[in-house]
Formats: sequence, C-alpha cells, structure tokens
Amino acid sequence: MSTEDFNYDLPEELIAQTPLKTRSSSKLLVMDRDTGELEHRHFEDITEYLHKGDVLVLNETKVIPARLIGTKEETNATIELLLLKELGEDTWECLSRPFKRLHVGTKISFGDGLLLATVTKKKESGMVEVKFSYDGIFLEILDKLGEMPLPPYIHEKLEEKNRYQTVYARVTGSAAAPTAGLHFTEELLKKIEDKGVEIVKVLLHVGLGTFRPVEVEDVTKHEMHSEFYQMSKKAADALNRAKKENRRIIAVGTTSTRVLETVMQKYHEFRECEGNTNIFIYPGYTFLAIDCLITNFHLPKSTLVMLVSAFSKKEFILHAYQEAIERHYRFFSFGDAMFIERKTL
Repeated sequence: MSTEDFNYDLPEELIAQTPLKTRSSSKLLVMDRDTGELEHRHFEDITEYLHKGDVLVLNETKVIPARLIGTKEETNATIELLLLKELGEDTWECLSRPFKRLHVGTKISFGDGLLLATVTKKKESGMVEVKFSYDGIFLEILDKLGEMPLPPYIHEKLEEKNRYQTVYARVTGSAAAPTAGLHFTEELLKKIEDKGVEIVKVLLHVGLGTFRPVEVEDVTKHEMHSEFYQMSKKAADALNRAKKENRRIIAVGTTSTRVLETVMQKYHEFRECEGNTNIFIYPGYTFLAIDCLITNFHLPKSTLVMLVSAFSKKEFILHAYQEAIERHYRFFSFGDAMFIERKTL
C-alpha cells in the first residue's frame, strides 16, 4: 500500500487560516459510510443525524501553550522548543529548532531567565529531552511565556487562545487540539444531550504524530509516535452498555477513535485503563469500537486521511474530498467537518 495512494490536490486558498466567528456555523459534509452518498449541511445540523441512545465520545484533552522561543545562553542564538510529552520531574520531550545547535548540556533561557531549560538527551529527527528549572508553578509560567502550537500550514496569528481549545477541554497536556471537537458549542452539546444522546469523555494527549508526515513509500512501514491515553470506569461502563444494547458509538475525531480502538483491541471490551498508544489505523484495519465518526478534512498522505479511509473506503473518502474542494469547503484544523455515518447497526 503506497503513501501516494492517499494523495490529493488541494488549492492553498482552501486551507483555513482562522476560525469562524461561530464554531457551529462551519459546513458539514455528511457521508454514508457504506454507500458513499453525500449530503451538504452545516455543523449545527448534526443534531438531525444523532439519535436517542447514541453515545457521543469526546476527547477532553486541553492544549498547553507548548511553543517556547528562547535564546541559547552561550551564543544568544534563537532556539524554539515545542513541548510534546511530559516525562516527569520537570523533564519534557520536545521538538527543537534548529536541532544542530543543541547538545547535551546546552542551556536555553526563556522570558529573560524566568524559565530555563537544559538539554539532557539529544535524539533523532529534531527531538530532544530537556529539564526545566523555574520558580513558581510551571503551567502558570508556560501560560505567560508560551504560544499556542498552531500547525505549520497556519500563517495567521490566533487572536483568541481559547479558539484552539474545545469548549469541553479539561485535562492539560496536548501539543495540538483535537480539532473535530472545535465545532461544538456548549449550547449545541446541550441540545444533543436533550435529544437523549449520551456524552462520554475519554483522554488522549495529542503529540508528535500530529506534526510528523508519512515519509516512507510503503504505508505499513510508517511508525507512529506514542501518545498518552486514559479511560475512566464511568466511560468504560457507558460504552460497554451501549455495545451490549446495540447502540451507536460515535467518535468525535481521530484522537477519540484511537483511544476507543486501542482499548477494545487490547481488552476486547472497554475498561478503566491508561497507558501509551501508537495504534496506526489504515485500510485493512477492522474497527472494533466505533460505528460513526465526526472528523475534519485532513492533510494529503497523512495518517489521519488513512484512518478515515480505513473507516469507510478510500475511493469514497477521496471522492468526498474532491466534492468538498469543488464546493469550497475549508480544510484542516480550523476548517469544516465530515460526519461519516452508519445509519443502522
């Protein structure tokens, strides 16, 4: 299976640079998972496609302002760190730039010394481990000094930090937002609950996988970076009940999907658990957990477009993407949404 099979041509002007004024006013492309049939709606219409008894699964991770720009103490050279994973004892795994200027022992100052980082390990592909030293509370200092880690294809400055957070974000730790959830408002979630849809929350902290393209020609040779996930007993019990009663489980985003499929693959049921997952879903994968998927439009040749292609058919997905392009949908993180629906189980 070739990475090129998941390529498509996207006009640059369709890459959304800023969020819409109202989250739920984005377009919604509804696709029948089994037939590929398409409908064009708006996201606020999602309530028409959700039924009493459905379970809607949200990822409650919260993005940290993980992009830090500082100076190398010895030379005053500018150094950028993107915090990806907390390793404990103030040590973080980071993506660094420029990588070649860093060595074990290098010290980097942020905010005129308010935060100091010492490189403790140099890895591959721009990755380093650093230990931070500071006075006070780390997340408060990070909130003061850090920037939201917007993807490299977004060139506009984000006016409001909270627009790169879901309205239900609760547990800090992500280096990127679970963007399918950005379309929900508190009012829309209330309407969904009032309709009898059960809302369940899981956790996956989005990390390096979001920033790493697939660089191998053979899809099966790609290695996913691991990300921390967690499922509570409350969530597991609700999901197991839904499975037993043959009710639809609807994942909001590829991150929620990866949690659900990881747990079901590992235990053959939903269970209170936590750990790290590097699950890689591409065509040929048999889905065990989810029945429907709410997702954004993803980058060509990305692991995310491979996942949605596995969930339906690659031909259906690429056809849907082409129709979205022709109708000027907005793509990627601040773009429009798809609902890939299985109407009956």
